[in-house]
Amino acid sequence: MKLDSVQIRNLRNLQHVTFKPSHGVNFILGINGSGKSSILEAIHYLGFGRSFRTSKHKNVIQNEQESFTVFCECLEDSTTQRLGLSRSINDTVSVSINGIKGNKVSDLVSLLPVQIFTPQSSDILLGAPKLRRKYIDWCLFHVEHSFLTCSSAYSKLLKHNNALCRKQQVGYANPQRVYWTDLLAQYGSQLTEFRNGMMTRLIPLITSNLAQFLPEFCVEISYYRGWEKGLELNEALSKAADRDYKNGYISVGPHKADVRFRISGKPAHEVLSRGQLRMLVAALQLATTQCLMSYTQKTCIFLLDDVGAELDAAKREVFIDKLLESNTQLFVTAIEEHQLEFIDKYQNKKMFHVEHGQVREES
Repeated sequence: MKLDSVQIRNLRNLQHVTFKPSHGVNFILGINGSGKSSILEAIHYLGFGRSFRTSKHKNVIQNEQESFTVFCECLEDSTTQRLGLSRSINDTVSVSINGIKGNKVSDLVSLLPVQIFTPQSSDILLGAPKLRRKYIDWCLFHVEHSFLTCSSAYSKLLKHNNALCRKQQVGYANPQRVYWTDLLAQYGSQLTEFRNGMMTRLIPLITSNLAQFLPEFCVEISYYRGWEKGLELNEALSKAADRDYKNGYISVGPHKADVRFRISGKPAHEVLSRGQLRMLVAALQLATTQCLMSYTQKTCIFLLDDVGAELDAAKREVFIDKLLESNTQLFVTAIEEHQLEFIDKYQNKKMFHVEHGQVREES
């Protein structure tokens, strides 16, 4: 899927913006506060239904406006699709797919795979395990059609089982509790099979990318499923039942899963510099676009915000080269043109300048 045209209304300082991006690489230049990152934020809304800068949608809406809208025309296999999303100040959402309106954001984002790389992307390595689970689940959402049903069912069952744990009058042997725990184990095992399969696909891709991005290090990647080795999930849940009943929540299962990165037995984030951590994250995110292309023939839209942050010119170039090899449509923001000194070699490209919320394509 490639964005053929983009329209943005009342999003931050972008009051009325329309532009036609290249299907290859798009360079967006502007000083801080000009609106260049807001363009990426608008595209991010189409791919995720949310911002990468704030959890409060009303903060994205331009002052004195009731809502913002992002609309695009996309080209896939010579077929044009018209996609749009609007969020209002009272937090309602409206989705449009080829003129048909609804409010299921998942229907929209399933059509438009989007990934983003920002100065904060190192949080995937430095932050909580939830961020690493999201990394795997993004791939599964776009590659495995039944994943979303399984994941949603597990989340609902986990919430219900946690509620049962908190009810002091319900003992573990209670038939109701046993029934819901068995269901949790069933869907949790399916979810773990999905994630194990995806990690089997991703690890060789990540390792190959690291051979170019960080050739001086040998990064060991392992997946922790969320409970003790040698046990089935129903056995692990039974073993932890007394503790969980006492604490009021389920302590084992795929909601505790993690991806671990080590170098010479030490956590990678304790060995690598910030710039090197950025390249490890780049290898991870590149692997998702490669996986998407390999298993579904879908192409990804990749947003690269503030390319100059802790990436030297050689690393920027090799990262962009590898993304374009997977037929990715790329949007790259930078403050100054010298940060993009290598761009002359690209044929299928466009340059945009952003100033005071206005976007001008360079001829």
